[in-house]
Amino acid sequence: MTDFRRIEDAGDLTGKTALVRVDFNVPMADGKVTDGTRLHAALATVNALREQNARVALLAHFGRPKGDRVPEMSLKPIAAAFAEVLGAPVTFIDDCVGGFVEDELAKLVPGDVALLENTRYHAGEEINDPDMADQMAQLGDIFVSDAFSASHRAHVSTVGLATQLPAYAGKSMERELDALEAALGKPERPVLAVVGGAKVSSKIELLKNLVSKVDALAIGGGMANTFLAARGYSVGKSLCEHDLTDTAREIERNAKAAGCDILLPIDVVVAKDFAANAANRTCGLDEVADNEMILDAGIQTVAILATALDTAKTLVWNGPLGAFEMEPFDRATVLAAQAAALRCKNGDLIAVAGGGDTVAALNHAKAAGDFTHISTAGGAFLEWMEGKPLPGVEALKS
Repeated sequence: MTDFRRIEDAGDLTGKTALVRVDFNVPMADGKVTDGTRLHAALATVNALREQNARVALLAHFGRPKGDRVPEMSLKPIAAAFAEVLGAPVTFIDDCVGGFVEDELAKLVPGDVALLENTRYHAGEEINDPDMADQMAQLGDIFVSDAFSASHRAHVSTVGLATQLPAYAGKSMERELDALEAALGKPERPVLAVVGGAKVSSKIELLKNLVSKVDALAIGGGMANTFLAARGYSVGKSLCEHDLTDTAREIERNAKAAGCDILLPIDVVVAKDFAANAANRTCGLDEVADNEMILDAGIQTVAILATALDTAKTLVWNGPLGAFEMEPFDRATVLAAQAAALRCKNGDLIAVAGGGDTVAALNHAKAAGDFTHISTAGGAFLEWMEGKPLPGVEALKS
């Protein structure tokens, strides 16, 4: 993964126009951006290009207009929001292909920034239409991909442009790819993966890929119940996919063949009600009553996970270990996350996390800031963990 092209490889950009794919699919309410995280993520790339005297034309999607010009899915309000973040004017251009856009971009001077209208206003975007890619390529001299979150989609603005123009990874994309390479591409061993969440069914491919890549795999959350049931334990009225116990056994067999240790809970926190601060108790795996549900891993399990963390050099984390949204069923997630964060802070662990509720869980544990890298890419991060090639990343390779 390290063989992708970076902005530094582009040479002199003075007077050239860089088409930059960013992720500006931000949450909004009443026409205002409510979370500017993704806007701030684009700053490093935009500023790097401005410093090289390039004209910067930003490409992004917003929502799912499916080829129609849906007014409430216009990027126009986001242009003003990004201008505030950038501390410089951002011109909004009311389309992303065509002569009108060419004329508007021609008015920019080196260092200027423009945001083009929603790429998904054109039906050709999501089918990677070659004609649309050719038209869009007429707007710029180079293509910079800075939206890892969209890299699992083969669209014009993620893949098509990379076949038409010299293509480079932006700074945000670069950080993501470097972190992923360190986590699973060429990691320092031993490698520990922590995978939690509700259902095995949503992470079968991920688990099958990880057991061939890591030295130990800790499974938590509701999905652990399916593995416990596969081992013959009664899980009461816990969330459990009993129809996937054969799949769980297959994953365990594959792990054994690959030399990967599977770490499952050895004690659990149970309650009769799925509610915050519900009456609960910690018990052994053979003590779960029929009217109880498993809502968290127990303290003995956390101790085993902490021991695994002490010996690991690399950690990949996806998903919580229990119902972390409700106290006290957040305890295992919080304690394990804090243990990992401390090792990262001390320089003893490379820890990469992302996908699903992971970011929320690590923020809840006040541990996210010390992790090596937290990906907010969602689907793209999960597909990477599943071992699937990402079209928008493959397009950047040398």
